Amino acid sequence: MTDAAPTGDAGPPPAPGLPPALAGHPDEHPAPGPGPALDGHPAPVLTGHPAPGERTAPDERTARRRFVVVTFLFWLPAGLASAPMVLLFTERGLALTAVAGVFAAHALTAAAMELPTGGLSDVLGRRAVLAAAGILDLAALALVALGTAAWVLTLGMALMGAGRALSSGPAEAWYVDAVHARSGPDADIRTGLAYGGSASAAALAAGMVLGGALPWLLGLGPDLGARLRETTSGLVLPLSVPALLGAAVYIAFVLYVLTALREPPRPRTTPLGVLRGVPSAISGGLRLGGRDALIRRLLMTAGAAGTALSALELLTPGRAAGITGAAESGAVLFAGLAAAGFVCSALGNRLAPAVARLAGGSERAVRVSLMASVGGLLVLAATVSSGSAPALVLTVAGYALVYLGLGAAGPSENDLLHRRVDASGRATALSVQSLALQLVGAGGGLAVGALPAGPLPWLLAAAALLVGALLWTRRPTPAPAPRPGAPTAPRPGAPTGAGGR
Repeated sequence: MTDAAPTGDAGPPPAPGLPPALAGHPDEHPAPGPGPALDGHPAPVLTGHPAPGERTAPDERTARRRFVVVTFLFWLPAGLASAPMVLLFTERGLALTAVAGVFAAHALTAAAMELPTGGLSDVLGRRAVLAAAGILDLAALALVALGTAAWVLTLGMALMGAGRALSSGPAEAWYVDAVHARSGPDADIRTGLAYGGSASAAALAAGMVLGGALPWLLGLGPDLGARLRETTSGLVLPLSVPALLGAAVYIAFVLYVLTALREPPRPRTTPLGVLRGVPSAISGGLRLGGRDALIRRLLMTAGAAGTALSALELLTPGRAAGITGAAESGAVLFAGLAAAGFVCSALGNRLAPAVARLAGGSERAVRVSLMASVGGLLVLAATVSSGSAPALVLTVAGYALVYLGLGAAGPSENDLLHRRVDASGRATALSVQSLALQLVGAGGGLAVGALPAGPLPWLLAAAALLVGALLWTRRPTPAPAPRPGAPTAPRPGAPTGAGGR
């Protein structure tokens, strides 16, 4: 479940009308001027005349609505396909070890392409890269649904990993670019980002429930599933239908991206220019943590959250099977818990602006939210050896609290991130954050899996997340000083409040 708009892509969504974060709090940093681009070229100096992007950018409410729709349409197919995927692969004749290898193709492709594709979005534009992600995912789900050979299924999962990498950041970067172009760098972005996080979590929850129920529903009454299998000579199984439905949703996603996510014209570029621009954007993204202490904290926090999510993914299915007494019924219970986790993550995203307002700023909101998740993991550790009814209630509550806290932390983390980078490297920065979550989470998952069953694996995950929370107990980090000789664009006359997500 690390794809659940977790902190990142996306991670990456409270009622409209909430006031922006209050100015004057020591841990709410005003946005620095656009500053130099990540590739070393100076950003254009702002003048009193509206820039092209400012004239063409939608208003804040429209931009937020389009961001939410794009986010929901992208993550709904992922939820649809995820619920029956393992069963579909085994139905095609793959052993569990082969299934693990197929999933590894997805993970390795996504990790390898994370930074290059983030840089591609900053060079070519958000809309083009998002549309390409949708097309790749459409092809991937078609191969997964209809493939009968292991190499076809592996190719489908690799394409899905490429689409996941391409989608990491462009939609959120488009939204922030649009709001900043229309209302300036002090505009409230936290609310929109919270809505986006809620949309991704809600889409995954709805997809998981629908994707798990469709094959079962096709077997009722006249048994449409059996007829479908017979008509297609076994090419389309009932377990294939959710993935095929997801492929159809991706068609709608691509069409909506191409028509709704308008951008100001970008400088014309050649294939050679793209090849030259992407490495510089990548190197700039990798330098982010080296020159900015706050971004280093954000990346380490993403890694801690990845460890916690990996632990939940590894440990919860076995715990669910232990509760129900059978693997099949445990799988059903785990699917329900997964959907509930996405709902709690969505609720946490919606509560993020209120948490930031009550806590006194984004940095304090991150600390409070992560501490809530730590509490949930400790509850899971404390109840792991008990099967009593009160312990089961506490187990579900702890599970929900983990996702609620991570969901509430995400918008405030990204609010801080967007105020430290400009449009020239925004998608790259989000890719670096996503990569930190995936890589550190994978290593943390290996460590959790190597520990003996019992409370110790849960305590390790809690300790990792506690370290991430304690990073935010330090004094607020000031904005980095401009690099020598790099001109910084003057800030337009804007409100002094550091509005945020």
